[in-house]
Amino acid sequence: MLSESSRLVYGDELITATELNQQPGRVLDLAMEHPVTIIRNDQHFALLRREDMALWVKAATLSLNVFELTAAAYRLRLGEAISSEHPYQWLKVFDSEELSELIAELEKAYRLAESEPGAWTLIEIIIHEWHESAIALYSPELAAAFSDEFDEVLLTPPQLEIN
Repeated sequence: MLSESSRLVYGDELITATELNQQPGRVLDLAMEHPVTIIRNDQHFALLRREDMALWVKAATLSLNVFELTAAAYRLRLGEAISSEHPYQWLKVFDSEELSELIAELEKAYRLAESEPGAWTLIEIIIHEWHESAIALYSPELAAAFSDEFDEVLLTPPQLEIN
């Protein structure tokens, strides 16, 4: 028998392999509406739309990334070290307050994941933007360019020539 969590994920629609063989069109119509569990002997198979499966895989992958990134940020805030091989070692360039901001942004976006379709994309964007900021902060060339005030040239509006 399926657990309650399995019922929530796959729905209450249980189809036997025989039913699938006898009425494939009806079973596929059901799978268009919600995931279906097909039972053969003591094995359970999920039948669902490819887009739904892609979203679940993305959600699982990003959930793991959010957990690992948040854990690394918390460790750094506590003064603990993370290795230079750690996938989120780039967090080292941020101070405690900035790490708190990152954690808050991720938590807020993660809470939206259940109700907002674009939340997973927002999480990807947040991680990407913070990573790009870390690269910019870590780069001595970019730091020098941002702090160089002597070669600053003000932009002027373009002049249109009418003939």
